[in-house]
Amino acid sequence: MGWRFSKRIRIFKGLSINFSKTGTSFTVGRRGATLNVRGDKVTANVGIPGTGISYRQRIDNLDEQEQLQQSQQSAIPEYDSNFNGAETRELKWKFLAFLCFIALLVVTYLYVNK
Repeated sequence: MGWRFSKRIRIFKGLSINFSKTGTSFTVGRRGATLNVRGDKVTANVGIPGTGISYRQRIDNLDEQEQLQQSQQSAIPEYDSNFNGAETRELKWKFLAFLCFIALLVVTYLYVNK
């Protein structure tokens, strides 16, 4: 079993800096919808506070290994001419935006009904 270290310092409401054994990151957002920036990696987190239900997706640019894999796959002829990777990526963004909107509604509802 390995040791873990994690410390979060809140700069102001909605922005915090996170320290861990492997490095430093920044988190922007509130409960239910956050963006975490660590080096060149950006991760979006959307969830319903208090339920344990959440969705996390890395939204930064592809790293070199993923680009290499995609270029190798593009050399293989596609059997389905209707498939378009750009459309799939666009659907992911729309789904993420929808989850952020729902999370914002939930957080607003919980804040108003305190």
